Formats: sequence, C-alpha cells, structure tokens
Amino acid sequence: MTFACFVTGTDTGVGKSLASAALLHTLARHHARVVGMKPVAAGAEPIGGVLTNEDAVALRAASTIAVPPALDNPVLLPDPLSPHIAAQRAGTAIDIAAIAQAFRQLAERADAVVVEGAGGWHVPLSATATGADLAQALGLPVVLVVGLRLGCLSHAALTAESIRARGLVLAGWVASRIDPHMLAPEDNIDWLARHLDAPLLADLPHQAVPDARAMAAHYRLPTEWTRP
Repeated sequence: MTFACFVTGTDTGVGKSLASAALLHTLARHHARVVGMKPVAAGAEPIGGVLTNEDAVALRAASTIAVPPALDNPVLLPDPLSPHIAAQRAGTAIDIAAIAQAFRQLAERADAVVVEGAGGWHVPLSATATGADLAQALGLPVVLVVGLRLGCLSHAALTAESIRARGLVLAGWVASRIDPHMLAPEDNIDWLARHLDAPLLADLPHQAVPDARAMAAHYRLPTEWTRP
C-alpha cells in the first residue's frame, strides 16, 4: 500500500518545500520508492534550456525515483504569482481532476508520495477553486507546516480548523523556524502542541543555507508511516 500525504503551510514562504524534501529523505529510510509531487508551481526559470520550478527541483532531488515532469509537476506556470493569476497570464486553466489523475499514476509507481501544495491552504487556483479543493480531491492526510513568526498561532489554528472542516485528517504539523529573531519561539510551539490536536512531526531549526537531508534528522514519524 502506498503511503501519501499533502503538505500545506500557514502561508507562502514558511519553509514548506524544505519540510517536504526533508520528509522525503526521512521516508526514504523506510521505503525504497519515494517521490515528491508539486502539482501546481508558479514561478519558473530556464535550467539547461528547460523551464523549471525550484521547488519541483528540490523535491526531485529528495526523491528516490525519477518520473516524467507531467506527473510530478503537472502545472508549471512561468510567473511567480498567485496560481490563478499566473494561469490566467499563461492562457491556461488549472484542472484539479487532471492533477488527481497524475497523482494516481505516481502512487502506482511509488511506496510513498509527498504532495506539496502551493502557498497557503486557501491559495486560489482559479476563480472558484483553491488549494483546499485540490487537497480535498486527493483525500490525503494533511501535514501543516507552521512558519514560526509573529501571527503564526492564529494562522495555524484557522488552517487546522479549515482542514478538518473539509473532512480531512490533520496528520501532524511541522514547526519551521523561519525567523531566527522571533521572540519566545518555545512558548509558541508549546501553545501549538496543546491546541492543534495533532502530533509535532518535526521542529526544523533555522538554516542560513537550507539542507533538506540534514533536516531529515529532526523528523519523528508515526510508525504507520514507516511500514513498508
């Protein structure tokens, strides 16, 4: 049986990609075939003449199998904007059903799949759909990356409430120390641990140069995630 989860964040820029890549490295200790998926990526640069998103590249580097880009990054948009605006500027539409089909094909090839959402939980994908709709269509347990900075407690509580309102499971959360100057981070983590009603999977320290492989050492996964 393939293990899979959907990684979301309290906002954009909270270390979601680093947390996802580190999770892949952690899962690779227990599963032979692990792969990351960035369903929607907005913002791309040419690498070797091929338009590529840096988050998708990071997930591929942490994966143990290679798959076609159409499966691990089915929607690649050039402009670094909210996906619904980037898609409109690119003259395309984000099709949640097509993304779900790509995920199913990935799951057939892998023992573990980590799906990294774009931006925050309710990031717009179109005039009517959001990242929450995508997560609901996939039906996966959700991992919430909390960027530790002023205001994160409310953002985390609201996101957790919305995840559960969709009928999804908040499988765990990650403390991402993105602000090295934040006051009282331990007190914030303590509050989150008492109010999110989900296990703390990792407490990721701030790094000047992010290293996903090193960050993997900070994960403590539930046993059901590590069974082959």
